[in-house]
Amino acid sequence: MKKFRKVLDGLSSSSQGAVASPSCSSAACTPPTPQNINVQETLLSENFHICKTVRHGFPYQPTCLAFDPVQKLLAIGSRTGGIRILGRPGVDCYSQHESGAAVLQLQFLINEGALVTACADDTLHLWNFRQRRPAILHSLKFNRERITFCHIPFQSKWLYVGTERGNTHIVNIESFVLSGYVIMWNKAIELATKAHPGPVVHLSDSPKDECKLLIGFESGTVVQWDLRAKKVDFRIYYDEAIHSVSWHHEGNQFMCSHSDGSLTMWNLRNTARPIQITYPHGKILKEGRKESCKPILKVEYKTSRNSNEPYVIFSGGLSYDKAGGRRPTLTIMHGKALTVLEMDHPIVEFLVLCDTPYSNKIQDPYAVVLLLEKDFIMVDLTQSNFPIFENPYPMNIHESPVTCTAYYAECPPDIIPVLYSVGAKQKKTGYSHKEWPVSGGTWTLGSQTYPEVIVTGHADGTVRFWDASAITLQMLYKLKTSKVFENPNAGDGRTVEQVEEDPYAIQMVRWCPQSRLFCVVGISAHVILYRFSKNDANAEIVSLEVRLQFDPEDVISLSETDPCFSDPSSHSPQMPGSPSNGSQDSLHYRKVKSRPVRMPPGYQAELVMQLQWVDREPPQQITSLDINSAYGLLAFGSCNGLVVVDYIQKTILMCVSTLDLYGAADPYQRLTRSPRKNRQSTSGLTELSDNQVSMDIERSKSPISDHVNGHCTSPTSQPCSLGKSRIPGAPEGPRLPRRGPGRPPFRKAQSAACMEISLPVSSLTEESRENSFSFSRSSSVSSISRDTKEAVTTLQFGESYGRKGDSLPTACLWAGTSLGVVLLLPISIPTEKERLEEPVTMGPSGTVLMLKGSVLSFSFLDCGGTLIQSPYEVWREPNVPEDPDEPRRRKLVNLSPLSSQEACGDGHLAVVCSEKQAKVILMPTQAVLFTHNVTESSFLLRADVVSVCNSVCLACFCANGHVMTLSLPSLRLLMDTNYFPLTDMRIARTFVFTNGGQALYLSSPTEIQRIAYSQEMTDNLQDMLGELFTPIEAPEAQNQGFLKGFFGGNAQTFDRDELFGEAAAGKASRSLAQHIPGPMGLENVRAAAGGVVGDLARARIALEQRGERLGELEERTTLMMKSAETFSTHAHQVMLKHKDKKWYQL
Repeated sequence: MKKFRKVLDGLSSSSQGAVASPSCSSAACTPPTPQNINVQETLLSENFHICKTVRHGFPYQPTCLAFDPVQKLLAIGSRTGGIRILGRPGVDCYSQHESGAAVLQLQFLINEGALVTACADDTLHLWNFRQRRPAILHSLKFNRERITFCHIPFQSKWLYVGTERGNTHIVNIESFVLSGYVIMWNKAIELATKAHPGPVVHLSDSPKDECKLLIGFESGTVVQWDLRAKKVDFRIYYDEAIHSVSWHHEGNQFMCSHSDGSLTMWNLRNTARPIQITYPHGKILKEGRKESCKPILKVEYKTSRNSNEPYVIFSGGLSYDKAGGRRPTLTIMHGKALTVLEMDHPIVEFLVLCDTPYSNKIQDPYAVVLLLEKDFIMVDLTQSNFPIFENPYPMNIHESPVTCTAYYAECPPDIIPVLYSVGAKQKKTGYSHKEWPVSGGTWTLGSQTYPEVIVTGHADGTVRFWDASAITLQMLYKLKTSKVFENPNAGDGRTVEQVEEDPYAIQMVRWCPQSRLFCVVGISAHVILYRFSKNDANAEIVSLEVRLQFDPEDVISLSETDPCFSDPSSHSPQMPGSPSNGSQDSLHYRKVKSRPVRMPPGYQAELVMQLQWVDREPPQQITSLDINSAYGLLAFGSCNGLVVVDYIQKTILMCVSTLDLYGAADPYQRLTRSPRKNRQSTSGLTELSDNQVSMDIERSKSPISDHVNGHCTSPTSQPCSLGKSRIPGAPEGPRLPRRGPGRPPFRKAQSAACMEISLPVSSLTEESRENSFSFSRSSSVSSISRDTKEAVTTLQFGESYGRKGDSLPTACLWAGTSLGVVLLLPISIPTEKERLEEPVTMGPSGTVLMLKGSVLSFSFLDCGGTLIQSPYEVWREPNVPEDPDEPRRRKLVNLSPLSSQEACGDGHLAVVCSEKQAKVILMPTQAVLFTHNVTESSFLLRADVVSVCNSVCLACFCANGHVMTLSLPSLRLLMDTNYFPLTDMRIARTFVFTNGGQALYLSSPTEIQRIAYSQEMTDNLQDMLGELFTPIEAPEAQNQGFLKGFFGGNAQTFDRDELFGEAAAGKASRSLAQHIPGPMGLENVRAAAGGVVGDLARARIALEQRGERLGELEERTTLMMKSAETFSTHAHQVMLKHKDKKWYQL
């Protein structure tokens, strides 16, 4: 290795291009040596920068809602301090308070591009979203009082803040400081009142007079305060607690909702008692008492231009005695009609959307936005049946808990339209025909876009495909894997203990976008293979039962039961319940449908593989999976061993324990012990912990040993002989023998439970988390207990060299284990004409190398440093009639090392990464070129070779929250960012990398967070994000008569600056609240905006507004001139009429 290092010291990483080794004149030229490998690396540390891009899904634990009726934007606050601002599809922005305090209330500064948030830590924040990324301008921290309610009138710069003590403070929006004007609770109530009125639950200005402020207290007291006179106009007392208040647009009456399920209507002419008391869902019983009802938490009282009857919309109020009283409801009262809408989840808040932002105009409501605990819907009020709008946002990601994720970038361009066409038939009907009302902001498709697909697996067995192109997310297609199985009946002999909560939960997915093959792994240890078809099909689903749990004491010869080297024709598909499996174990199976099944267009099940129960013990969960459409093979591994299936011939090629893969070259001495029976729980996959768990150094140790290092050079006892080769010009060799001479008899693996390993696909509950993260084995290499099983943790099909000395690449299966061992299995595949009849042969060729920690991933590079893709089959429609004269042939794309490099010589580089180490080896010599110890104090959860900036790198995600990138092939550290201070199991299981410098993870049970770790992607992010704020002219205020406006008859407007300013009200106490300036300056409250387009649009609108104002001024001047002329004429006539009369004649 020292010699190799001296030669490789000259590798350069700053210049571009690659120095090619001498080209080969024949197919069997001399394999390259480490001295011939000289890859010019182009990636530098400056090419990497990590940042969040966009968040998809339903806001987790929502708390409040706000709407801007002019900008048509919607804001949602959450308990974790997050804010989502939504506009038209594509306009979706997420921001987070640094404190993480729950957002209690949101208030838009309507048509100003600003938002006020009130948090649970009694802090007010002013957000500016005129730029693409919202930022905090100011913060105001209350020290002595708790904030309970906020209100800001339209086109006002003064914010009313109610507190828990019953006081009302006023905040200047521009400076974000308190005014000296304070409405104390003891001045608002009568002096004779001894009890405290309670916290402020409502604040609103009167539609009739803006200097009148209506204050609602929780105890049932309502006060109208005259801001100018600083006194109370009237007080209202009611026995029941008040939850909300809503004005009539004329300002003469208002409605209150109460805790006893009643609605009271009050008129300003007589405030002694309500003019109307109604219990919408309560009745008077025979005994004369009232039926007890739930509280009405909120009421909205809106008038309509098209109807004389107002809309009264409220949540809650149902009777406790009614059968449906337990379900949350929204009631819409319009005239005599009463409609109750039942919800699946509790209502957090609702808003009634109206055309005008003015409270003194007819409201004309057209929709109701409902924010539920786990859903977000909008009801159309313009239609009598009140249909809901089709939600354009991906708010149903959590419809069933997400259990796994996959991210595919740079997909074939035709895959998204095809999935959308078949998924469009799955959409529900009955939606409102009108467009989605929230249409604010602007969004355009960026220039740096390419097809991206996100696949999510769920606890109910469903798989969803999402279009993730251009940082958006749209549902494409939904696949239900449970339809493959029979519905379990109560009388099928299963006990309650055997019925799992989520038996179809998806544990792992593999998708080949080119061939459109799709494979899923379920938590019940089943694997389902799907093919895509545009046509309907009516076919039977083939089922294979696999026994991968062997008896420990049996030592049998290969000729007896070895499934790997026996005749593949003997592996006929066994249906569930066959006599060979035992009647007791067959009861535990999820029975596959044996009859022909009608399958709609889309993904159609072709093959199901199930691991058998043995002695009423469940099989171990599947830990690895790979599929290759060019080879027609599927492989999956578990803690017990490896299974390879030929899905074209529907046969099992190999079913061996991990121990048998070594043969005589087992690098470990294993102690024989009595096996332990341990039933493995499978209920933990869908239980994603909501609490973040700190993975410190002590708890973040990998459960695998840390002592394994170096590579094994021991040859296998029997080298593999290739059969008929798929490569032209390859020499014909004898078939792989059924039992090689000198091979020891295969030993069956024990039935002890596999140890927990912390992989993204593993299921870790709170109990197993302690064991999995803190368990560490002895560093002794002399012996390994047989109680600890060696799991197959990763699999990869590809063109490689089966053993040292091979001159031509062939089909191979790379396998990595939890002990850090890399195994290579060459495969002999018949020619295309013989593929359906001749069997595929394969067998292990020995250990390639060993690493520290469990093996996570394999990738292959050519000698020029270019990533080699696995061969694949081009998709063709499977459900078409075959022509017997011209049989259809498969179209294969083989990107072998020979075809991917013209002047770089034979051979290729294999990049192998484990939980602790990364190594680059040269094939076929198996020489280790580079080694990098990625982490010592923690372990990797995810590692992938991805393409970034026209090059490749190794991207790693560590259990301690670090995200790292390493150059290839030299494994230089390019980026190491502590991205997650705290990492929980949800992030660990769902974090995935993809090409283009992007990644994603499940940030909460309901949200997917996408990030970018490429500087190029970060630079292009601003062009891909939507504009939240759009310059829009404010709607006109209510028209007034000419004489009323001309002679100064408008008594509604008043100067708040003069009333609340420092000159009149003085300064507030410094100890009451603390002002915290934000990162942006004071002058950016109204001026900050993004882009030249916005500036031009604002300038154009300003010119139009100026022209309109000049036009209005000219019209008003003309009217005044005409009025003056009329007045002069009338005065002259009166003068002529009375000029000759005496004073007593008048």
